[in-house]
Amino acid sequence: MGQGRGIFPGLLLAALILGLWLGSPHPVRAASIFADWTAVVIAGDYHAHSGAESEAFDNARRDVAAQLGKMGFTPANVVQFSTRPDRYPQQAPRMAAIPMIRAGLLETASKAKGGCLVYYSSHGIPGGLILTTEQQGYITPGTLRQMIDTACPGRPSIVVLSACFSGGFIPGLERNDRMIFTAARPDRTSFGCGESDKYPYFDTCFLEQAPGAHDFVNLAQRTTACIAAKEMATGATPPSEPQLWIGPAIKPLLPLYAFPSG
Repeated sequence: MGQGRGIFPGLLLAALILGLWLGSPHPVRAASIFADWTAVVIAGDYHAHSGAESEAFDNARRDVAAQLGKMGFTPANVVQFSTRPDRYPQQAPRMAAIPMIRAGLLETASKAKGGCLVYYSSHGIPGGLILTTEQQGYITPGTLRQMIDTACPGRPSIVVLSACFSGGFIPGLERNDRMIFTAARPDRTSFGCGESDKYPYFDTCFLEQAPGAHDFVNLAQRTTACIAAKEMATGATPPSEPQLWIGPAIKPLLPLYAFPSG
């Protein structure tokens, strides 16, 4: 499977860039380690929990994609998917359907080979993330695992799932070189999916905390604390309890995958 085989190529590249930067009499800002990463950001639904239409997931999709650019990802390597792509011509998302997501991830990963990030914002059910364009109405852990494993073999990967019950995806997605961060534990809902919500709580906290975070582990910790405070302040119970799983091969490297500063 190519799991945990030494230092990842992206880290070697970063070390080389850092060495050149330190040795130069006129140092320039080092390129982000995420500049050669692939990212897909998916909004899987357009309904509030009431069934009425909501922009919450597409707002999150749009603004998370923009935030990834500030975190060092190359915008051309960040592909967005929406269940209503024609509604957002300025952002030009692709259709959020399994064949399109699979093809987009493969296409971008064939060019940006440093690593892969998947961010999914939607409703969730036990064992699935809602995807309204699919006949069954959801995407399973097995399908998501196959997409990522096929497009990103032997590469570090980060999976962020903003949905109710999303902690149930962790066992099916675990890999030595993967970090998984979910909005809720397997038997809990997450919050903030009403008609008037700009984003779900999880996406709100992810976006609020990203500018001050050092790396993805630090961001996950800050996001979790933010959600706990927000749920307490709004009386949202029981607590969603976001889950973080980190594979042994990627764990020592994540602190080195720092976001650009300044």
